Amino acid sequence: MTAALVVFALTYVAVAAGRFPLLSVDRPAAALLGAVLMVAARVLTPAQAGAAVNGDTLGLLLGMMILTAYLGEAGFFRWASWRVIRAAGTPRTLLWGLVFTAGGLSALLVNDTVCLMMTPLVLRIIDDAELPPIPYLLAVAFGSNAGSVATLTGNPQNMIIGTLSGISYARFAAALVAPAAASLVLVAAILHAIFRRHLPRRALATALPEPELDRRLLAKALAALGIALGGFLLGFALSWTSLFAGALCMAVAGRAPREALQRVDWPLLVFFAGLFVVVAGVGEAGVAGRMYDAVAPALGRTAERQALVFGAFSVAASQVVSNVPFVILAGHWIPRLADPRLLWLATALSATLAGNLTVVGSVANIIVLELAGSRGRIGFWRFFRIGAAVTAATLVAGLGLLLLERRLGLL
Repeated sequence: MTAALVVFALTYVAVAAGRFPLLSVDRPAAALLGAVLMVAARVLTPAQAGAAVNGDTLGLLLGMMILTAYLGEAGFFRWASWRVIRAAGTPRTLLWGLVFTAGGLSALLVNDTVCLMMTPLVLRIIDDAELPPIPYLLAVAFGSNAGSVATLTGNPQNMIIGTLSGISYARFAAALVAPAAASLVLVAAILHAIFRRHLPRRALATALPEPELDRRLLAKALAALGIALGGFLLGFALSWTSLFAGALCMAVAGRAPREALQRVDWPLLVFFAGLFVVVAGVGEAGVAGRMYDAVAPALGRTAERQALVFGAFSVAASQVVSNVPFVILAGHWIPRLADPRLLWLATALSATLAGNLTVVGSVANIIVLELAGSRGRIGFWRFFRIGAAVTAATLVAGLGLLLLERRLGLL
C-alpha cells in the first residue's frame, strides 16, 4: 500500500503543478511515469496495468478529435465565428453571441478544440473593432465550459463518465441539456453585468472578410459527424461509433489522413492512459477505499445531499488536481453512493463548471488566454473574482435543475 500511495501522491502533485521539480516532465509524462512505477513497484502486474486502460474512453476521444480535425481543415470554426460576428449588431450582442456559439459547438465537439479554433478570429475582430479583449475571451472560455456540460462528447471528463457509468448519450443529454442552457444564459448575463461599462453601445464596425470554406470537405465531415451523433442517440457503443465516423471521414475526405492525424492531441491520450493505470493501482492497493471511508461521513445518506456535497467536493478537487484525474478517481467511489446515476451526472456538471473558477481550472481557459498573448493578460485574483461569480451561479442553477428533474422522475 505504501508504494501505491507514494506513486499516486507524486503523480497527482506533478499533474496539479504541471511539472515536477528537477525532472523534465509535464502532465502526460508524469501520468505515464506514474503508470510505469505502479508496475515497477509490483502494485500491478503488466497484465493488470494493460487491462486498467479504458480503451472505450480513448477510442471515443480519438474519434471525436479526428472529426474535429476535418471540420477545422474545412474552415468550419472560422466560418461559424465569422457568421456570429457578422450577425452581431453591437459589442453587447457580440458578447452573448460568442457565449452561445462556443457553448453550442462545445456541446457537440470537444470544448478545448472549439476554443483553439474560435479564439484567433475573435482576436481579430477585437482588434478591428477596437474592443476590450478580456470580456470576449472570457465569453469563449466560459461559454465553451458551460456548453460542454450538455453531452458526453462535450469534454474529456464527460467522456470518461460516459464509459465508466454506462449512462447512454441520449439519457445524459436529456438530463444535462437544461442545466447547460441555463448556465450559458447565466454566463452571458454575468459577463454582461460585470463588463457593461466597457461594452460600448455603438454599432459593431468591422470589415472582416468571409473565411475560405472547403464546402466539399465540410459536407463530408458534417455527414460523418451526423452519423456519429445518430449512432450515439441510437445507443451504439460510443467509442466504436466515434471511431467508425472518424475512419469513414478519413476514407472519403479526398486528402492524406496524416494532416488530420497530426491535429490529434496524442499527449492527452497518453495522459488518460497513464492516469487509468495509476488510479487502478491505488484501487488494487486499497488506498482508494480508505480515501472514500475518510470522506463518506460528510456525504450523508440521502441522494440529494450526496449530490450537493459531492458536487462541492468536485469543484474543490478539480482546482487541486484538475477535473480529469479527479473524475477517474471518483469512479472508485460513486458506485457506493445512494444513487450512482445522479452522482455521475452531478459530478459531470460540477467538475466541468468548476473549470470557470480559476485560470488553470480548465484547459479551455489556458488555450484562450495563451493564444491571446499580451491581450489575454488577466491577474489570477481578477479572474477568480469573475470566475467565482460565474461558477457559483451556474452551479446553483445547474444542480437545482438536476435535482428538480430527479424529483419529477425525469432522470
